[in-house]
Formats: sequence, structure tokens, C-alpha cells
Amino acid sequence: MNRTDRLLAIVLELQRKGRQRAQDLAATFETSKRTIYRDIEALCEAGVPLISIPGKGYSLMQGYFLPPLSFTTEEATMLMLGSDFMAQNFDAQYREAALSAGRKIDGVLPEKLRDEVHYLQNSIQFVARGTMKNPAGYDILQQLRRAIIEHTTVRFRYYARHRANDQDELNTREVDPYSLTYMLNSWYLIAYDHARQDIRSFRFDRIENLELLTQTFKRLANSQEITRELRQDRPGQIIVRAIFEQEIARWVREGRSYYTVSEEDTPEGLLVTLRIRQENEVLQWLLSWGQRVRVLEPESLRQRLLEEAQGMLKNLQKLPAQSAQSTD
Repeated sequence: MNRTDRLLAIVLELQRKGRQRAQDLAATFETSKRTIYRDIEALCEAGVPLISIPGKGYSLMQGYFLPPLSFTTEEATMLMLGSDFMAQNFDAQYREAALSAGRKIDGVLPEKLRDEVHYLQNSIQFVARGTMKNPAGYDILQQLRRAIIEHTTVRFRYYARHRANDQDELNTREVDPYSLTYMLNSWYLIAYDHARQDIRSFRFDRIENLELLTQTFKRLANSQEITRELRQDRPGQIIVRAIFEQEIARWVREGRSYYTVSEEDTPEGLLVTLRIRQENEVLQWLLSWGQRVRVLEPESLRQRLLEEAQGMLKNLQKLPAQSAQSTD
């Protein structure tokens, strides 16, 4: 970072964090305290109103701001989320550039807007990479963002898949929305479910008839830790082990399941271990590899795959008869 950039960054850092000691600034910008002293002197000579308190550090005179950037809450949130994403997914050079950009944006936001953006920033996360698509329920996304900011309870109808027989069940839920997560090409709402008295996650494309209620809620003190656990998808108790033919190992790694916990090359092929909560979570993924995969455990999943394969064979065997009837 050249000196001109560092001088601007120091002002932004003081504007964003308040009083800072020379050693704090030196650590932030990876330079010496002597260099910071010279920078502070240069800023004072340039007319920046700095206040120095021995032993406590430097701060900007109250009411001093750089020319403000005019951002709406949505614009600032998207910029901050974008810088977070870039910092997490690019190399060191671009990571530092993204973090620096985030600090600059954060530094010029008015305090009230900054607090609101930080709240949303902590409430919206991208857990897994994927092609971002506009959700079908875009209006639902907007309404839920508003409900999260205003701490407003919501009600909606939700399609939940019954774990035993894969049947859909439609019911009404009343929840306190805590955060939004984009994971595996889908949006999820993490919220406190009143009926179940627990924090649950809800997939967007299963939500209908969303309604913001007049009732408000107080967010739990440990809700950020709880939602962080949910974003990491609480580890399941079912261990799945499957062998993939070596010829397709490369493609299995490229299209690995979200539930994969380890992969190991063996003489028989690629051994993949997954941890799941229910067998439905990996059933379709395993079926997509056809005869090139062999499930070692659990036996119940092996049986389900066998039943699915038999059902597919039965359907295929019906096709010639149906085609013959259609030509008569």
C-alpha cells in the first residue's frame, strides 16, 4: 500500500472504529509506529482535524466526515456481502483488496446505516458455491429481509417432506426470522418455530402465502451461534460409505455431494464417506452414478437403492407395450 492510500485508509479506520492507538494502526497497516506518527503529522498538515490523547490514541474531531457516499441499505449490504465473498474465495492478493474495499465502504457509512448493514451482513450468508439464481419467490426474500431488520414475526404455509414415505405435508408455520442462507443453489430461512419451540431451517421454494404479522420478537442472545451451527448443517448420525469406479473418480470429486466428509483412493476405486441425517439426502445423488457406484453401508440404504432400481426397471419394461398400443 503506497502512502497516499494509507493516509486515506487511516482516516477511514478512525472514522469507522473511533479512537485508535499508533500501535493499533501500525498493526492494521503492517508498518511501524514511527511511520504512523509521520502519517498522522501529514494528515494534520493537510487539515484533517485529529485529536491526540497521550496514552489513548488518535480520533477524528466529532462531526468530521469525508464526502459521503450515498448508499441505500440494500446497496451497502450487497457491497459488503460481495467483499466478504471475494475475501473468502479468491487468492491472497484479491482477498486483501476485498477486505480493504469493505473497510472503505464501512468507514463512510453513517452510523445508523452502518449498524443496519452489519445486522443484515450477519444475517445473510453464502455457505456453498453454486450458480446464483433469482429465486422464484423474490418478493418473499424482500419481505423476509424486512422482517429480519424489524424483528417481525411471520406466518406462512410450508411444504415439508415426510421422512418416512417422501410424501409432502402442507402446514402453517409461525416463526421469528433470524437469518438467510444461500446454500446449494437454494435460499433458506433460519428462524425460531413457535409451534416446535426450536430453531429450524426452511427452504424458500416450499414457502407459500408469507404474511408479516404485527407481533415483534426479541432476538435470543445466542442466536448468532445457533444460526451458525445450523448454517454448518448439524452433522447427521448416519454414516454412508460408497465405492466409485476409478474411471469416474475425477467426476465424482468434481460433483461431490454436500454431505461428503472424506474421500480415499483404494485399489477398488474411490471410497467416499458421507454423514447424513436421513437417506433421502443422498439417494438421488447416488442413483445419478448408476452402476458405477457400490454402496457398502448402511444396509437400509442399499435396500432402498435396490428398490429404486427395480422400480426403474419395471417402468422401462412397460415402455414397449405402451409404444405398441400407441401405434395401433
